[in-house]
Amino acid sequence: MKRFTLTLLLLSCSAAFLGGCHTISGVGKDVKAAGTEVQEASGKN
Repeated sequence: MKRFTLTLLLLSCSAAFLGGCHTISGVGKDVKAAGTEVQEASGKN
């Protein structure tokens, strides 16, 4: 049961992530935006 729950959680997270960006280009833009946010939060512009 524990393995099933973890698998279901992983699939749900994957679907949400892939649903947010429809192409490989979209993934790159999302990762770049996340990196920019981390840099701004750390104060290293």
